[in-house]
Amino acid sequence: MKLCTTSFEGAADAGLDRLVACASWPLSESALAYFPDARSATSDRDLDAGARTGGLEGSTAMPDHIPVLLDRCVELLAPALTRNDSDGSGAVLLDATLGAGGHSERFLTEFPGLRLIGLDRDPNALWIAGERLSRFGDRVLLVRTRYDGIEGALAQTGYWAREDDPGFVQGILFDLGVSSMQLDRTERGFSYASDAPLDMRMDPDAPLTAADVLNTYDERALARLLREFGEERFASRIASQIARRRASRPFTTTAELVELLYQAIPAPARRTGGHPAKRTFQALRIAVNGELDSLRDAVPAALEALTPGGRIVVMAYQSLEDRIVKNQFAAATASKTPPGLPVELPGHEPEFVALTRGAERAGAEEIALNPRSASVRLRALEKVGEPR
Repeated sequence: MKLCTTSFEGAADAGLDRLVACASWPLSESALAYFPDARSATSDRDLDAGARTGGLEGSTAMPDHIPVLLDRCVELLAPALTRNDSDGSGAVLLDATLGAGGHSERFLTEFPGLRLIGLDRDPNALWIAGERLSRFGDRVLLVRTRYDGIEGALAQTGYWAREDDPGFVQGILFDLGVSSMQLDRTERGFSYASDAPLDMRMDPDAPLTAADVLNTYDERALARLLREFGEERFASRIASQIARRRASRPFTTTAELVELLYQAIPAPARRTGGHPAKRTFQALRIAVNGELDSLRDAVPAALEALTPGGRIVVMAYQSLEDRIVKNQFAAATASKTPPGLPVELPGHEPEFVALTRGAERAGAEEIALNPRSASVRLRALEKVGEPR
């Protein structure tokens, strides 16, 4: 297995030094009653999450990670990966969101001739996936980058065959959003169920944290962020209370934010629509990691990288991501012939065909096994043309 543009020296040290930051002041009883896991002391949940995570040097333990819609992803991508050979020889799969490597492991196992390029911005994820996929040897190449760095990543891998013919990848997989591994690592600050630093960076070397956003963005910018990235209808009220609170004491932990949200969101609204903190946490995570801008650039780059006959599968978990994928897929499958003409003009045919009718969802059986699959929306395309 090869590694590109990354070093794992800091990953093991980070794991050994893992500390769960707790609230510097006790939460109110009302907040603790509504959010029983947001406490000022490390909980059993925190310890359990740390124990499950693994990733320390010398450990082969893997996170509790159930890949979403795994069988369906294999079913959709297999025809493109096995066109030359039933074992996947000669084919390349790009896993643009490697995470813990669950999807990649299945593909490499099922198609013993397949080569895989895995991308992730999180060095700890790359370290854990590298451990998991090490048995596949030089069939695997891992690159530390955001998924909008697809073109650059492919170019430096050595697989980018000819400058005048960039498409060479037979399959591409995106599993968007925050990974189960990141959610379960309490100290990363992605989850509102436990107390942790307000971090939320998928790349721990990135400069911007959730605390920076909360403590430095002006009230109007915060309201716009919560409204646009979190679709939060109480955005203005929340932003106003954040501005007042930080004037006397800056935000440092997730529990402090959770308590403020309990106070800012009216009681009737807290009782419906899921956890009242989920929209604010989603908005902060998207802002910190530039997720939507990255996705807007990544999808066209992925479509360009596919060889004719190649296939792409994208799984999104919230409407903002899915809307971007839906719109870009619709453009890719649309004819370029001017409207009103009775025939398709040569060279104006759609470049892609849809493999799914709209977005596919997880079935009841999968949701029961893996509750995090409940919100998934899967879309897939195939590139038109004679496969090479």
